[in-house]
Amino acid sequence: MDVLRTPDERFNNLPDYDFEPHYVDDLQGYEGLRVHYLDEGAEHAEQTFLCLSGEPTWAYLYRHMIPIFLEANSRVLVPDWLGFGRSDKPVDDQVYTFDFHRDMILAFIERMDLQNITLVVQDWGGILGLTLPMNFPNRFSRLIVMNTALPIGESLGMGFQSWRDYVASKPDLDCGALIKRACPHVSEAEAASYEAPFPDQSYKAGVRRFPELVMIKREMAGVQTARRAAKFWQNEWSGQSFMAIGAKDPVLGGEVMNDLRKTIRNCPKPMILEEAGHFVQEWGDQVAKAALKHFAGD
Repeated sequence: MDVLRTPDERFNNLPDYDFEPHYVDDLQGYEGLRVHYLDEGAEHAEQTFLCLSGEPTWAYLYRHMIPIFLEANSRVLVPDWLGFGRSDKPVDDQVYTFDFHRDMILAFIERMDLQNITLVVQDWGGILGLTLPMNFPNRFSRLIVMNTALPIGESLGMGFQSWRDYVASKPDLDCGALIKRACPHVSEAEAASYEAPFPDQSYKAGVRRFPELVMIKREMAGVQTARRAAKFWQNEWSGQSFMAIGAKDPVLGGEVMNDLRKTIRNCPKPMILEEAGHFVQEWGDQVAKAALKHFAGD
């Protein structure tokens, strides 16, 4: 397998991002592939926040939420998917499949022996992440869910189809420009930080593939897994949940999220961020504070 590794200097002096990189290269089934993750807070903290990002972002997206979670004396882990961030990047688009990504994060959870997990998800972080607790129900206790979906082989609407077609037409998708359009309040330097993992088009196989993998047809890989997960959330989930919706998201906004809310047992009324779009974590300090307040019963 041909693999690229983004040079470390690409990540120097990123704004508002002072976190040490950590790596693991012995995940079961992924030996030799280096996965990057952030690991902040005490290893044996009572709560562990596992934060999963999506297309086309990386751990940088959680920079506003991590400090809030740390103030609650928790541990925070933010892994980068293979093909994204500081993780290794196989160059063949076809390497990237639903199970390639899902099995990696399952192996990561086991390798780190994570317990009492608060799962924090958005975009593909949710498409994949929401299928994890059914495998390890005793490891997960809480959920923070932002603009995402649990596709079970049905259309997500014209907004998603337009996005899928757009990415297909842009093999060298400008990730920084995408973030800047969706989050006008971020600085040029912050937006550019989302392009840092990708020196050129050859590093973007994972970015190109993610939209193709969303399970909008019944025969697609991942559909049966997602359907089992939906039943888990409806019937077996007993943890606390918190939902936040970026109202300006044209793809995975209010309609899709309200459908998802019906799937999550005892999910309370969502927090609506009227100015936020798809990348809700760019307003993440507000979300993190509200979620912690909710979990505390305040």
